[in-house]
Amino acid sequence: MAIPAKLQNDIKVYQRLQQELGAIGQQRAQFELKLRETSRTLEEIQGLPEETPMYRTVGGLLVKAKSKKDVVDLLSDEKETLEVRIKAVERQENHLRERYESMQKELTEAIQAAGLAESASSKGKE
Repeated sequence: MAIPAKLQNDIKVYQRLQQELGAIGQQRAQFELKLRETSRTLEEIQGLPEETPMYRTVGGLLVKAKSKKDVVDLLSDEKETLEVRIKAVERQENHLRERYESMQKELTEAIQAAGLAESASSKGKE
């Protein structure tokens, strides 16, 4: 039995949503990892004396920072930016997940309505 063109198109859209969900999940995981790393670095720096020499990366170079406060401010800004990015990615992920689950339900119903599920399962029994 042939699959209707609209159903084929919907399946392609569903598969793209699935790929987007995977990619956005990876992106969120990367941001969360970087946030944990930044938070841990901030915690470590807080316990160091003010006169401790600090370095920060600029491109591929390590450059001596003017003060501990400069490094703390820089890391605090980075942490805040990461938190905002994570929230944005989570909203996007939730939106995609809702569309994905809705489309999954629609496709299941469309496949059952077209009788494709029964013919596929009966072929497997033969």
